[in-house]
Amino acid sequence: MAASLKFPVLLFLSSLFLHASLASEIVCEDLGKEVCAFAISTSGKRCLLETYAAAGGEVEMQCRTSEIMVERMPGHIETDDCVNACGVDRTSAGISSDSLLEPNFTAKLCSPDCYSNCPNIVDLYFNLAAGEGAFLPEICKESRNNPHRSMIQLMSSGSVAVAPSTAEDLTAAAAEAPSPM
Repeated sequence: MAASLKFPVLLFLSSLFLHASLASEIVCEDLGKEVCAFAISTSGKRCLLETYAAAGGEVEMQCRTSEIMVERMPGHIETDDCVNACGVDRTSAGISSDSLLEPNFTAKLCSPDCYSNCPNIVDLYFNLAAGEGAFLPEICKESRNNPHRSMIQLMSSGSVAVAPSTAEDLTAAAAEAPSPM
């Protein structure tokens, strides 16, 4: 019986050793632009894609380390499944809370495939929403409860308003809006 127990233990220990030897340190500046966005360095800082002026005036992209710390997921590169499920784009430079204003994006971010399975992306947008004075779970709840009124606007005061859902509501809202200068 002891001999039959040794093989699974030996197999388990060798797989741990192999996994540890394959794991490498993630340094944002070493990542290619195709995996930079939504990655977290081994030190726990988020990676972000930035543009810079290259020789000859061409604009190129490079991966940089931000100052934003992520405590629970150091050394993480987001999977393509999560990128697709959440509707994010690895090739966009910088990340903004403006995407939370887009109903299609919010629907994907709040979908069970993203919200329940992609904690890195959800954490990022949770913090972006919080920076605008909004609470991502409430944004998602509103998006699910009012599918015809799913566009949520983050106002500068930090409050959340629901966009008009019909042409009549849109016309009324436009009439009440201040005129552009």
